[in-house]
Amino acid sequence: MPRRPELHHWVPVGLLALGCALLLLARQQEVVPLVAPLDTTLPTTLLELPSRDQEISADERRIAGMSNYVLRMFGTDSVRYQFSVYVGYYEGQIQGSSIHSPRNCLPGAGWEPVSSSVRTVQVDGREYQVNRYLLANENARVVVYYWYQGRGRVAWNEYAVKWELMRDKAVHGRSEESLVRIVVPVLGTEEEADATGLQVAEQIIDPVFRAMPLAPGTPSTP
Repeated sequence: MPRRPELHHWVPVGLLALGCALLLLARQQEVVPLVAPLDTTLPTTLLELPSRDQEISADERRIAGMSNYVLRMFGTDSVRYQFSVYVGYYEGQIQGSSIHSPRNCLPGAGWEPVSSSVRTVQVDGREYQVNRYLLANENARVVVYYWYQGRGRVAWNEYAVKWELMRDKAVHGRSEESLVRIVVPVLGTEEEADATGLQVAEQIIDPVFRAMPLAPGTPSTP
């Protein structure tokens, strides 16, 4: 008796079909700039640690396609950082200029995924879910938290992100979004690195929202 195909195998096919239908109805896409600069809106001190900004090369920026970004290294050591925060903003996502999933970009240069999960971050009574990865390279390990933030949402699920992107493109003509990533080297225990990552996430979600445009349909304050 032939095996029935598993449901999750049809999810990409369904998303593609829905995407094609939405694209046929899509409005002209808007380019939506930030409402405040990332470099001044994001904290320069976190967990009482100072920071320094690191520049991303022109070739890497061209490949990544972001419109604006901040890569901030936190720590008192000028060589070794205790954690880093990256926010890459896309003011309009089109072919060749859209967010690349860290699930595909994180492994590389000897780093291999060890485990992945979803964690809950609490900010002023609100709960957000974010991705958590553990990567290893020989004896070195890092904990990585990342999520997608924009158009009024914080999202972790890749399928949900793609669906919401296609829907908002079709309905509102909007596709602006940020990729937010925190990298914490495991210098002590994994639990300590996790605690650091979660504390940092709690402190940067609202600043990222303050830099970004309001969600579609949200009335601006007079």
